[in-house]
Amino acid sequence: MIVLKKRRHAFLGYLFFLPFGIFFVIFRIIPFFEAVRMVFYKWDILGTPKFVKFLNFKKMFSDPTFWSSLAHTFYFTLLTVPPLVILAFLIAVLINSRRVRGKDFLRTAFYLPFTLSISVVCLTWGMIYNPHFGIFTQIFKFFGAQPINWLGDSRWAMPAIALTTIWWTIGFNIVLYLAGLQQIPPSYYEAAELDGATGFQKMFYITIPLLKRVHALVTVLQILASLQIFGQVFIMTSGGPAGKTRVLLLYIYEKGFRYFKMGYAQTMAFFLFLTMIVFAYLQIRLMMGKER
Repeated sequence: MIVLKKRRHAFLGYLFFLPFGIFFVIFRIIPFFEAVRMVFYKWDILGTPKFVKFLNFKKMFSDPTFWSSLAHTFYFTLLTVPPLVILAFLIAVLINSRRVRGKDFLRTAFYLPFTLSISVVCLTWGMIYNPHFGIFTQIFKFFGAQPINWLGDSRWAMPAIALTTIWWTIGFNIVLYLAGLQQIPPSYYEAAELDGATGFQKMFYITIPLLKRVHALVTVLQILASLQIFGQVFIMTSGGPAGKTRVLLLYIYEKGFRYFKMGYAQTMAFFLFLTMIVFAYLQIRLMMGKER
């Protein structure tokens, strides 16, 4: 009787899962394998796909624009990941402190930008960076300094996009760190205070070690998000000036949807997919090794 009940419950479980499973296979699994198969084909959308073996990979590794786009992507990742992890942690510790008032307001204030759409954020910051009437320009003029064309100067365009991204997304990381901080028992800090520990000692010997899993989660999520940078660049600079902000996803978009080289675009997308898997795996292994 018990076995029959277990089988019935298992059958009902699979039955509830079946609609989702069908949609997942149709819209996720099948398109994924089709995308991987397209790596070995040359296709311009209108014609019939032509099997070219590894020709797309050979073309990709000999394409200087591919390498420059990949370098710009890594540069953006380097500009955004450390601040978004370190600053988010420090702000979360500050908000979680017993001495700080208005915690609900601070949580809302930092998280609110993350709820805005990418178009609103980029258009707003585009006006802030405007070399003629932007806020930064007015500040520079007030102090008698020469204004900077933030999005039109190859030296400052990528840092400007990185600053916009940090302002936009840091609230999500702060919320993750706050959730982790609230899981730490207050008795740990009380015992440390009885032993005469300072605030920095409590942070380095209690807070940071007990948040290792949160550090790993935030870092991996941020690396994956930064490697997929597209919208900010597409709206704010379109890859300019002189291609200095052309990231890999933007180059994939150009090859696939402007020049209709779908096979080549899919090859670069597959390479980016493998790169993200490697980074995520290495980061998780590194954090798990430190925890042991």
